[in-house]
Amino acid sequence: MIDEPVSTTTDEGDDAARAQLLADVAALPNLPGVYRYFDANDAVLYVGKARDLKKRVSSYFQKNHGGTRIGHMVTKIVRLQTTVVRSEAEALLLENNLIKTLSPRYNILFRDDKSYPYLKITSARAPNAAQALNAADFPRVAYYRGSVDQKHRYFGPFPSAWAVKESIQVLQKVFRLRTCEDTVFNNRTRACLLYQIKRCSGPCVNFIAPGDYARDVSHAERFLLGEQQELMDTLQAQMMAHADALRFEQAAEIRNQIGALSRVLHQQAVEDNSGVTTKDADILAVKVEGGRACVNLAMVRGGRHLGDRPYFPKHVDDAMELAVSDEPADASGEPALPGVAHNGALPAAEVRVLEAFIAQHYLDANVPPMLVLSHAVDKALIEALSLQSGVKVTAQHQPREPRRAWLDMCIKGAQLKLAQLLAEEGSQQARTRALVEALDLAVENMDTFRIECFDISHTAGESTQASCVVFEGHKMQTAQYRRYNIAGITGGDDYAAMRQVLTRRYAKLAEGASRGEARLPDLVLVDGGRGQVGVAREVFGELGIDLGRIVGVEKGEGRKVGLEELVFADGRPKVALGRDSAALMLVAQIRDEAHRFAITGMRARRASVRTGGSALEDIAGVGPKKRAKLLQRFGGVRGVGNASVEDLLGVDGISRELAEEIYRVLH
Repeated sequence: MIDEPVSTTTDEGDDAARAQLLADVAALPNLPGVYRYFDANDAVLYVGKARDLKKRVSSYFQKNHGGTRIGHMVTKIVRLQTTVVRSEAEALLLENNLIKTLSPRYNILFRDDKSYPYLKITSARAPNAAQALNAADFPRVAYYRGSVDQKHRYFGPFPSAWAVKESIQVLQKVFRLRTCEDTVFNNRTRACLLYQIKRCSGPCVNFIAPGDYARDVSHAERFLLGEQQELMDTLQAQMMAHADALRFEQAAEIRNQIGALSRVLHQQAVEDNSGVTTKDADILAVKVEGGRACVNLAMVRGGRHLGDRPYFPKHVDDAMELAVSDEPADASGEPALPGVAHNGALPAAEVRVLEAFIAQHYLDANVPPMLVLSHAVDKALIEALSLQSGVKVTAQHQPREPRRAWLDMCIKGAQLKLAQLLAEEGSQQARTRALVEALDLAVENMDTFRIECFDISHTAGESTQASCVVFEGHKMQTAQYRRYNIAGITGGDDYAAMRQVLTRRYAKLAEGASRGEARLPDLVLVDGGRGQVGVAREVFGELGIDLGRIVGVEKGEGRKVGLEELVFADGRPKVALGRDSAALMLVAQIRDEAHRFAITGMRARRASVRTGGSALEDIAGVGPKKRAKLLQRFGGVRGVGNASVEDLLGVDGISRELAEEIYRVLH
């Protein structure tokens, strides 16, 4: 693999620089590789692959593309970088690695979300007659999200937390495995409610022998691996053996287990009884409409359909126009034009989106041996997946029963979820427009209209926090939310808290905006009436910010929802938008989100103070997220202190070194 940077960093209008760029393009080799385009700010515009770098890259510069997306991008290109590889498969893998890493403006881009949940069955310790029985002798079934290890058994991934929890309920009903934490198990003196309702066999109070419990665990693992029929045969044989030995109570227990298992298998919507050896598959369906796309991923593991999960890529329109072929347009060897396939036809949008998803999603994830697809994709892509994963991957796009039923379900899911997305986006855009019109704001681009909303939360003056939530691009931008701990004020003084948070938020931002280095929000909402707006007016006056940006959301008569009034800092009279106003719906949505965000932060801070969370704050490596997980898992610092190192290791993100340090500090 050889990197060949080609740099031309002068302005777009510089003819000499353009000539140099074209000369560099002409000097490219006729070899397979990957190319990247950069703009004047050194931002990546596009990443592509080619069987022949020279022919592919030249196709962008050999004609005037006018005002199309291609033309717009080409005028921005000031630098080119290429990487020569040995094969098309290598180029495909590198291309999608770069797309995920660089997030180019004109590529189809899927959110990098591999955080799938798993079902975990903990391992049992080696039998030792000298040791008293405890939780380590009875494996536990649990929901798990994070990196897997070799110590325990993991089944999945599952498309959603709901699918994992449903499977856990099945294991409880059929095999009666425990789900309680080890600390709870080791401190029980009588059976819990789950034992009473026949969802647990009561190992914590010695109602089942370790050997019998281990047999149930083995049966549960076989069930999760898809060996349902073999498991049924084993249970039948065990039941008959007990009956022949006149152990009728044990035979009745297994009979009940067989009945429960039969009911579960009967309820399963789709099972693969086709006799094909593979029982693990992913089903992928794509739908493109209205400039948006949805890829719906359904998972089948052990022959059981576990549910689906939608993905919505970005930059679909831009990427479709920029899509080019790897082949020459005709036998003369002329390079393909951007956006046109080698047979002269436009590439199917669904195929492009599906190929992008497969390449990006499975690049560093586990690939099942079977992919059932709504559209046929390039065979080279499937071969590259097999090469990358070391698993022989087979793709089907015209399957027979029962995979046909799987695919039909997945296609329908993609259609419904895309329709829902388009409806929600249309509704949000209408609400944004209605608010801009209702407030008579001068907004050039609705897509960049930005609102920031503030709320104060405390309990009788304790643990005061302020929240700031952001609405931009017709949706809430959760990654830009911020919380502010309020200190140095009289407890319960909401006005002083609002003054502090607005000053902290906008003091530096106002300075940057005056120099053209930062952007102020178009609208600032504060949850409150004239008092809160008066504070905001004073702060903005001191900072030299336009008062027309401030709007207060005042409770209406009787504090009833839908009767809110908007209060302005620039002296305009109050406005009551009306219960059915789309503008008021947007204001209420943003205000409620700010309130929720403030409440959750205040409660977490208060809980930390009241449970003595500061004991964990002093431990290096334990930040807010890990501290919250520890407190939630063990019910407070006292529970964390009572936990062993092995118990602490069961918390997501806690390494052995950190678990030993936590144990040392708390003891």
